[in-house]
Amino acid sequence: MEQSTKQEKALKTIKEGKAEICLKTEKVFYNPVQEFNRDLSIAVLSIFTDDYKAEKLTRAEKKISNRQNNTEGTNEVNEVPVTILEALSATGLRSIRYAKEVPNITKIVANDLSEQAVQTIRENIVSNNVQSIVETSHDDACMLMYKHKHPMKRFAAIDLDPYGCPSMFLDSAVQSVQDGGLLLVTATDMAVLAGNSPETCYCKYGAVSLKTKCCHEMALRILLQCIEQHANRYSRYIVPLLSISADFYIRVFVKIYSGAFHCKKTTSKLSMVYQCVGCDNITLQPLGGFKPNPTEKNPEQMKAYLPTVPPVSEFCVHCNQRHHLGGPIWSAPIHDEVFVSRVLSHVQDNPQLFGTGKRIEGVLSMVREELQEVPLYYTLDKLFGRVHLETMPMLVMRSAILNAGYKVSYSHASKLSIKTAAPAQVIWDIIRTWEKTHPVKAAKLEADPVSRYILRQEIKTAIDLSERGDANPTSRRDGRLRFQFNPAPHWGPGSRAAVNVGDEKISKAIRNQNKNSNKDRRAEKRGHSPQSDEDAKKKLT
Repeated sequence: MEQSTKQEKALKTIKEGKAEICLKTEKVFYNPVQEFNRDLSIAVLSIFTDDYKAEKLTRAEKKISNRQNNTEGTNEVNEVPVTILEALSATGLRSIRYAKEVPNITKIVANDLSEQAVQTIRENIVSNNVQSIVETSHDDACMLMYKHKHPMKRFAAIDLDPYGCPSMFLDSAVQSVQDGGLLLVTATDMAVLAGNSPETCYCKYGAVSLKTKCCHEMALRILLQCIEQHANRYSRYIVPLLSISADFYIRVFVKIYSGAFHCKKTTSKLSMVYQCVGCDNITLQPLGGFKPNPTEKNPEQMKAYLPTVPPVSEFCVHCNQRHHLGGPIWSAPIHDEVFVSRVLSHVQDNPQLFGTGKRIEGVLSMVREELQEVPLYYTLDKLFGRVHLETMPMLVMRSAILNAGYKVSYSHASKLSIKTAAPAQVIWDIIRTWEKTHPVKAAKLEADPVSRYILRQEIKTAIDLSERGDANPTSRRDGRLRFQFNPAPHWGPGSRAAVNVGDEKISKAIRNQNKNSNKDRRAEKRGHSPQSDEDAKKKLT
């Protein structure tokens, strides 16, 4: 009895960062695994608010100098309000942490559709003494944002962290954020984004997802193109600052700007994706491009053009198989390297502020090392598994790519990732060279015509497999926490409107483990196989 009482108390009081919240009902959503998400958002906002104020002040000063009227713009220069909307606030923990830990904030609106959640938020605001900064709102998130479409009412930053897909909120969000403002968007429906249901992905995000080993980065790029498409409808466009794949979700931080001219460049930032069904090779087809069109008045002028298609032949040149078509995806850079470096420095300078600081340092160190101009990546296990070869050590593979004259990096989304601009021919030549000293079993090669086709092709590139020091990235040499293990047993997105802490909260997850195999065993005990049940159902239908 005493143990259950202690457990109830633990459920009701949650401390994270500088905030401490109390929950009187379990019908309010809270997930402790998302602490990394909240810590990272605080770090990003801390840098963004400085940039936002400086950018607004610069614009205001330009207006004043153009008008030659210092009196008229005095208030505009001296005061730059920074208002933040947390559209789906639940417990209010995120808003309270923003109020206590992010500098330069004028006002935060913590909104939720649930009356119980709003009541909980009010109590937590009072108990944390942030009434002067945080105010509550009981409204539909989309309607609230539509009410703030006017430029004078827009928010400096909008945080969207829904349960599942965020696309239904994007139309209102891109209209109600200030010019140069920040959108923070989370998506947790990874099964849809990672290729398990491409038709659903098209309905929700306007892009066809593909089942590939680089699916986590592809998920980020699908979400970015979805935000861009919504913004373009209102002559606005996005500038990605940071895009993260972590645990069971993806999180993007993008600035929103207005400008019809820049919206015309969108086609050059989006690409269709051809995926070979045999060797999993990825080929991108840009939707558009720009080429030089100099004139006497403007020698730097550029002109839009439509590229020729397709970029691949009917059969893959590497394995002689056909292709799947996915996309469109965002194929421009997904991070701002300078901004990421500043966020990383802020976390390193303030380790006491972030409970997941070590992990943030590791992830951002990897993000900073990523090749920004190279979309998507290979994975070591997929490459060698495709041809049934003993897997090459990662440092040998990276060294071989560098020795061939190409850059290479990891992706933060996968510990076995190989992100490089080297042509697929070079990658397969490296694998064929490795096969000379680590031959595949003849029986496996005979049974797999695709592997046989790949390995029997001629090596066209001079390959050097000798290791080199710069193949080992700095984040790895420094022992950064780059990829963390599962943060807790039975972790995941959690269930809607529930405090996902405590052992009894995972009872459903435990119950559902091996559900199908248990069903099969019960059927066998009754004297008939589960397959016969399926056959009977088919006959009835």
